Amino acid sequence: MSAFPHSTAADDPHGDVTLDEVALDAELIGEGGGAGSADAAEYALWLGDDALVLSQQLSGWVARAPELEEDVALANIALDLLGHARSLLHHAGGFDGRTEDDLAYWRDEHEFRSSWLMEQPNGDFAHTIARQLAASAYMFELYRALTGSADPTLAAIAAKAVKEVDYHRDHAVQWTLRLVGGTEESRRRMTRAMDDVWPYVDELFRDEEIIDRLEGVAVRPSLLRPGFDDTIATVLAEAGMDVPGREPAQGRGRSGGHFPTLGPLLAEMQVLARQHPGATW
Repeated sequence: MSAFPHSTAADDPHGDVTLDEVALDAELIGEGGGAGSADAAEYALWLGDDALVLSQQLSGWVARAPELEEDVALANIALDLLGHARSLLHHAGGFDGRTEDDLAYWRDEHEFRSSWLMEQPNGDFAHTIARQLAASAYMFELYRALTGSADPTLAAIAAKAVKEVDYHRDHAVQWTLRLVGGTEESRRRMTRAMDDVWPYVDELFRDEEIIDRLEGVAVRPSLLRPGFDDTIATVLAEAGMDVPGREPAQGRGRSGGHFPTLGPLLAEMQVLARQHPGATW
């Protein structure tokens, strides 16, 4: 039995990979005051930018996924992440009077704080699933720990997000097992995809100096690594795969140094707002 239980359709030996249980609740959390300090606002940007960039990446699969059900599933995940991003960016911008739209559409590339893992291109479907497995396993550990934050807004965002990310993680686990257990070609692609995304995992767990100044508010990234590693090891063991041994990339997303794919992604995301500033409909 899988360590990550899920419903199994009678006619599909690989299980159910839909996301029908995910509620598409776009309610904005944190309508009150913003982050209490510049450091707290910066930390919220880390998390908000990760969610925003990954949401934008996943939306690229709409009408391109390998089956119609995945169009819906990946769109649902993207909408969940967009909701997390809105709340986190709203909280960050409250410190200096900027809105979530200001932060999403009017910052330049070097001002973003997303990690390199979230900036990895979609690639083929296996690459998207490998990125999603790593991202959702990390976000689940992050938000579960962040529910105890001394910042009540961050704690409330995390309490909502962790329930949704739990489904995202299960979706990625099921697809990983399905691809590895499918054809020789699907197994080869999934194995290669995990190997390709693995160097970008390490950045998520680095303890930057800002964390020392946010004791009780932020989550220390290094403390999340054991839970993440246990999840990945369990999934890959069930799939009959080894944990990749690739050397970590020197990701610099938290300080504004980004993977080459981020610029084009932002250009696409921001073009309408910048060409028609203030437009409404």
